[in-house]
Amino acid sequence: MILNRQRQVRVSIHELELFLSRALRLVRLPAGAIGVCFVTNAQIARWNRAYRGKKSPTDVLSFPANAPQRARRKSKSRAKPGAAPTRRASRPSESLDSYLGDIAIAPAVARKNARRFGRAFSDEMRILILHGILHLLGYDHETDSGQMDRREARLRRALDLV
Repeated sequence: MILNRQRQVRVSIHELELFLSRALRLVRLPAGAIGVCFVTNAQIARWNRAYRGKKSPTDVLSFPANAPQRARRKSKSRAKPGAAPTRRASRPSESLDSYLGDIAIAPAVARKNARRFGRAFSDEMRILILHGILHLLGYDHETDSGQMDRREARLRRALDLV
């Protein structure tokens, strides 16, 4: 499920929902295991400051559903789960136990980064969704020895995001 809580940048929700479904299948997660929300620079900057101690907006933050609160300031993946725009199970059979968490993306920052990296905006958004998924799966590029980067590179190739 993808929610758009910003109006500054036009985003193709339908195309990104299709990508999210493909990515979830590839990493063997059920549909509905992750929520994605597009937010303003101001909102992501508040969360980035509160949970990571960084003063500026970032492109993506992941909010694990069952993260320990004492680890909040460690990395992009360690934010307090209740702070992100959470959602409830959409079907009675969908258990919140299988819900990994939420990904917040600032499309305005993503657009700027896409220009900087010479990528299409749509590809940058897909890369950020994938990056957020990996954080929710427990990967942390700030503390690991390259495992997340290697896994992300393999998945990007499989998803035609080179």
